Amino acid sequence: MKNKRYNSLLEEIPSSPVDKGDALALCKKLATAKFDESIDLVVVLGVDTKVAEENIRTTVSLPAGTGKDVRIAVFAGGESLSEAEKAGAEIVGGKDLATKVKSEGDIDVDIIISTPDMMSEVGQLGKILGPKGLMPNPKTGTVTADVAKAVNDFKKGKVEIKNDKLGNVHLSIGKASFDLEKLLENYEEVLGEINRAKPASSKGDYIKKIYASSTMGPSIAIDLN
Repeated sequence: MKNKRYNSLLEEIPSSPVDKGDALALCKKLATAKFDESIDLVVVLGVDTKVAEENIRTTVSLPAGTGKDVRIAVFAGGESLSEAEKAGAEIVGGKDLATKVKSEGDIDVDIIISTPDMMSEVGQLGKILGPKGLMPNPKTGTVTADVAKAVNDFKKGKVEIKNDKLGNVHLSIGKASFDLEKLLENYEEVLGEINRAKPASSKGDYIKKIYASSTMGPSIAIDLN
C-alpha cells in the first residue's frame, strides 16, 4: 500500500502523455525525498526478446554525466592493474580477485571491466555476476585491453543500455538536482542511441512508450510525437 506522500504526488500526474521537457520538469518538482533522487527512464520497446538479435545491449555517454559515484572493479594483470587503479577503479586484481569473489559469493561494485585474457577467470563467476548484470561484455566496452580508458569513460558518465525480458530498458539519466537542460541533453543522447541500436528484424513500432520518474516518485508518460 502506497503512503500518503506518494498518493499526494499521484494527484499531480497528468492523465495523458506530456512533452518530454514538461515530464522531466515535473519529475524534478516531485522529487521531495530527503536525498538527491535519480531521474529514471523506462523505454518500452517493440522487440521480441526471444530472438537473440532483437535484444539491445549497447552503451551511451551521458553529456552531463550521471551525477553519482560509480564503483568499478577491474580484472587484469601486470601494468594494466596499476593503470586501472590510477584511473580510479575501486577494486583491482587478477586470479586472486576471482578466487576471492568466488569464495565470498559477491562483489560490491556497479561495473566490472576485464582484459580479454582474464575472461577465462571471470567467466567462471557467471552464477555470481550474471544475476547482478555485472558480467563484462565486449559490446559494452567492459572487455578491453585499455582498462584505464574504460574506467575513465564509465566514471565520466558512460552507462549501459539493455532491455529486460519484457523488452523494457531501465536507466537513470541524472539527478533531480540537475538543471532541466542537462536532463534533456542526457535524454536526447539516450533516445538517439536506442534508435541507433534498433534491430533490423524489429517490426512495427520500435519505441512504444516512455515513462519518466524520480526514485521515489510516480511514473509520468512522455508524448512520443
